[in-house]
Amino acid sequence: MDTKNSTFTAKDDKGKITNYEIIFKFDSDQTHKSYVVYTDHVKEKGKERVYANIYDKTGRSKELIPIETEEEWNTIEAFLSKLEVQKSEEEN
Repeated sequence: MDTKNSTFTAKDDKGKITNYEIIFKFDSDQTHKSYVVYTDHVKEKGKERVYANIYDKTGRSKELIPIETEEEWNTIEAFLSKLEVQKSEEEN
């Protein structure tokens, strides 16, 4: 897992530019893909919005690829849950 926080800017279909902060990146042995989890720091219902996409670890493509399968979402959710448990244990 890479926890190096960095930022990127993206333009949506309507031309709106948004800045995002990368929370972490990780590779999945299960899906054999690389994922990036990031935020725009906007809060909804008291929680910060978080996004996830597949990315090209080699850097050849800067495109973020949508996550489309339930298996991939389950992989990301399991990874996030694991991080939350580790963070909670570190705080105690």
